[in-house]
Amino acid sequence: MGGIVLFIAIAYVISAIFNFFLRKQVLDSGPIDDNALEFLKSLASFGPPEPLKWGVLSLFGGIGLVVIEFLPFKLNESPLPYGVEAIFLAIGFLTYHYMLRMPRR
Repeated sequence: MGGIVLFIAIAYVISAIFNFFLRKQVLDSGPIDDNALEFLKSLASFGPPEPLKWGVLSLFGGIGLVVIEFLPFKLNESPLPYGVEAIFLAIGFLTYHYMLRMPRR
């Protein structure tokens, strides 16, 4: 589990560094026209993941782990825990997707 978190953290830092250098190169290349400005705005949208997304996924992932605790299965022989966790994470992704698609007031 710690390896996954470390991998995500390293990928985020590398992405942020490359975005910084790319923005710097565009700004240093000369006068900025409308196309370059749009490109810089699109780079800004590749920021950190939205906290809502990770909150929803963590919630459903945790619920999946709690449900697995109450299911009877043989620890070394059953793929049931992986399936249950995958289902709950998928439900979390779908919940987040529909939360984004809801009209805002």
